[in-house]
Amino acid sequence: MSEQLGKLVLRLGLGGLVLFHGVHKLLTGLDPVKAMLTSHGLPEALAYAAYFGEIVAPVLIILGLFTRIGGALIALEVLGLVVLGGIPQVVTISPDGAYGLEVEALYFTGAVAVMLMGAGRISLGRGRWS
Repeated sequence: MSEQLGKLVLRLGLGGLVLFHGVHKLLTGLDPVKAMLTSHGLPEALAYAAYFGEIVAPVLIILGLFTRIGGALIALEVLGLVVLGGIPQVVTISPDGAYGLEVEALYFTGAVAVMLMGAGRISLGRGRWS
């Protein structure tokens, strides 16, 4: 049972924290994302994919439905953001000793863990769609 509770805590933590980013984008818009994409020669319409990685995927993970897909979407989005904007921080350490991409690394590893483990029994999918 503790393994199932651990999966639930991971899902709720990861999904809830990433969802904050998505809600912020809903409230304030995608202009910063569009600017980052166009500065790399990518179409600004690609910014709408952020809604999948930061709203759809976290909701799926929280509910425990298609959790592995949700984990993959978050992992891909974080990887894309690091490639587009975080490469210089890959080898940095902050003044207080933290890794330069600490938050991104936590989101990425959490998403990969959810993707590999699935939702567990404490979910709406209960193993079938998790």
